[in-house]
Amino acid sequence: MTAGTDSTEEFIVEESGIMTRRGFLAAGAATVSRALGQAKADFEAGAAVRKITPDPLLPISGGMGIPTPAKSKIGDLTVRVLALRAGEETVALASLDLLGFPAVLADRARAKVRRLAPERILVGATHTHSAPDCYAYPDGKGGHTGSLAYMDFVAGETAAAINEALDSLQGAELRVASGEAKGKIAYNYYAPDLYDRRASVLQVRGLDGRAIGTLVNYAVHPEVMGSGQGILTPDLAGPLYQRIEESGGGTAVFFNGAQGGMITADNRNLDDPRDKLRAYWNDTRGWSECERIGKLLADESLRIVSSAPWQKAPGLRNHWRDVRFPVQSDGMWQVVTQSPLQYPHGSGRSIQTRLNLVTAGNAQILTIPGEALPNIGFYLKRKMGGEHKFLLGLTNDAFGYIMTKVDFDSFPAYKYISRVSLGEMTGEILIENALGLIQGAAAR
Repeated sequence: MTAGTDSTEEFIVEESGIMTRRGFLAAGAATVSRALGQAKADFEAGAAVRKITPDPLLPISGGMGIPTPAKSKIGDLTVRVLALRAGEETVALASLDLLGFPAVLADRARAKVRRLAPERILVGATHTHSAPDCYAYPDGKGGHTGSLAYMDFVAGETAAAINEALDSLQGAELRVASGEAKGKIAYNYYAPDLYDRRASVLQVRGLDGRAIGTLVNYAVHPEVMGSGQGILTPDLAGPLYQRIEESGGGTAVFFNGAQGGMITADNRNLDDPRDKLRAYWNDTRGWSECERIGKLLADESLRIVSSAPWQKAPGLRNHWRDVRFPVQSDGMWQVVTQSPLQYPHGSGRSIQTRLNLVTAGNAQILTIPGEALPNIGFYLKRKMGGEHKFLLGLTNDAFGYIMTKVDFDSFPAYKYISRVSLGEMTGEILIENALGLIQGAAAR
């Protein structure tokens, strides 16, 4: 990226991207404090959790369309943050128990975290299908399907959680691992065996040996409960958090992966086939199944990371670039132009979002602004650096399904996901820019 200036803020080029003048002054202050003997640890971490369950309950959204009225809730929706610092670099990773959280809302939260430049705040959604609408989808009657007051509340709580995590930064160690999460956790609804079985796990502990947090990255739709039952819930992510925290893993954070088209929770009742020829089964829907899958994924994640060595002074670097995508879908363009959130967009039917590439120790973390199909995920992981690869789906934006042009609208099962994709070039543009970030990071 290149340096630039405007009338309100100076910018300087640094190794990991662009730093605002505010960030530059803060870094200078940190240097002075160390010179005065107030030395920081080589690596620091902090974590925080805030509840974002609406009170009273709000209708539940599983995607575009009219939400289902909420009759009850199980568990709470939360925003969970893991903050990392090494040297002059700081990154905050925030994950929310929502279907999606677009950048127009995440930027409200970023604006309230004045000590950290927005490019250093990554905001993702777990993609639970049992939470309120945070897109403000047009309802076809001149209105929309969300609560603007709730969305503003969530942005405020997200900022509060990020600030709390930054306040709690302490000297820490890091360990990272990835491997197959075994058991009946996920599958591909369209092609059962076509999904990524790998969980990537990042864990931090204080210098006193106490756990700070555990981040799990795995590709799966949290839709065991679904939106139709009218029960507000974090779905399988809730039991995952509970198991990790009860097991001494500190604050649990979940980021989804490349789960598009359609990597979903494996709640199939294999004794109750619906169509044997096409390999479709009826599902088991209920909280007990959320607990089974969430706790199994938690146990597998803790097993995977348990033997990884602790890194006492891991490096931390953050690269980013802004990327523009054309909007071919009429339905998606309607959301962009008619939502009261006023999504920023350009002429010629296009939108812009940000990709981040973070290197933390022997991990490399790439953001995806939507639901990438598994083939894209496999390819990007193969091209990424670092010993362990993380793909944070629905992060920095949540612009529907991301497909390559050869998959777009290619066979009947892809009709729906093509309709709720920006267009056939979305995957191509994502891959091109992700590779540019990866190659740029490797060259530095």
